[in-house]
Amino acid sequence: MSCLVAFAVGQKYSVGNGFHIIAAHTDSPCLKLKPKSASSKSGYLMVNVQTYGGGLWHTWFDRDLTVAGRVIVRGSDGSFLHKLVKVKRPLLRVPTLAIHLDRTVNKDGFKPNLETQLIPLLATKSEETSVEPKEKSSTSSSKVTHHPQLMQILSQELGCGTDDIASIELNICDTQPSCLGGANNEFIFSGRLDNLASSYCGLRALIDSCVSPSNLSSEHAIRMVALFDNEEVGSDSYQGAGAPTMFQAIRRIVGSLAHEHVSETSFECTIRQSFLVSADMAHGVHPNFSEKHEEHHRPEMQKGLVIKHNANQRYATSGVTAFLFKEIAKLHNLPTQEFVVRNDMGCGSTIGPILASGVGIRTVDCGIAQLSMHSVREICGTEDIDIAYRHFKAFYESFSSIDKKLIVDF
Repeated sequence: MSCLVAFAVGQKYSVGNGFHIIAAHTDSPCLKLKPKSASSKSGYLMVNVQTYGGGLWHTWFDRDLTVAGRVIVRGSDGSFLHKLVKVKRPLLRVPTLAIHLDRTVNKDGFKPNLETQLIPLLATKSEETSVEPKEKSSTSSSKVTHHPQLMQILSQELGCGTDDIASIELNICDTQPSCLGGANNEFIFSGRLDNLASSYCGLRALIDSCVSPSNLSSEHAIRMVALFDNEEVGSDSYQGAGAPTMFQAIRRIVGSLAHEHVSETSFECTIRQSFLVSADMAHGVHPNFSEKHEEHHRPEMQKGLVIKHNANQRYATSGVTAFLFKEIAKLHNLPTQEFVVRNDMGCGSTIGPILASGVGIRTVDCGIAQLSMHSVREICGTEDIDIAYRHFKAFYESFSSIDKKLIVDF
């Protein structure tokens, strides 16, 4: 329930033609409730959490936090219902230690212990909550392992009894909504821009490129978007890019449209004719730390999508795939930028190499420039969202015509 594949079939598609795909990930670094989250210290009810991904965890302190995620609810007919839930009001907070009790923090740096000092407060402990009545000892495990106050709040949001909640899988998230900022409203201040911004632009572009049958009347390919979970922790999961979900979908689609058994050769031809855009947010140059970027590759906000290169294949971009993607931009008067990491620094990666190497599909890695990546509150440029959307939409609408012009010298 955190992975999505959507597609539209060109009216001139024939078996063996390619898929034109935009792939992104849906997850972001966050705090997740432990299976047994209830604890108490010094008169406070606490919620035990795990760290997910490589977050800037110091940014989670002194924020108004809440919970969101999935809950399994027992139905009155004995069924089990999978429901999504988000509590909108502030519930939790991780307070910092006053500087009077930590005089050297500004000199030595703020280095909290993630196991013992990153535990959110839920409430003050009262006599009523310190010991549960004996008659409640046989209730569900979720009530035993999670604070009754939290379970009561969840039941109110879901419109069910606390005993009906069979299981929970909850994340901690910031309650502050996204907003425009800057003197000219040129910035977006938001949590989880990495990588919901890319996911939104890709999905919106697919939908808007297929609003009427005429949009697909001359299309020889299949347009697809694929959104995966768990990129922040390596993608090796049931719902991650390391799973065969997207390629199984391609095989099933091809088989359905062929109206007969599809040979391995047909599927392999389809993959070789396909092209994938791996969309993940990019590191914009930081004005206070510009030396962290390679001198000639410093992406800026409001300057278009960033094409990512890495000779050691941390990104899947090649000279050919970069050219084709830039040619789309050139045709539609859209700006692009390029990025390589410094040789004396490590390079992150994306789902691009995972998907490219999975079956051998041409891939370009790109992203929207941003600052504060992996903070609880990130920043990107408003124009870049529009440019990314238009570039992705142009990719769906124009790639077939551009790709067939490429003549490979064997």
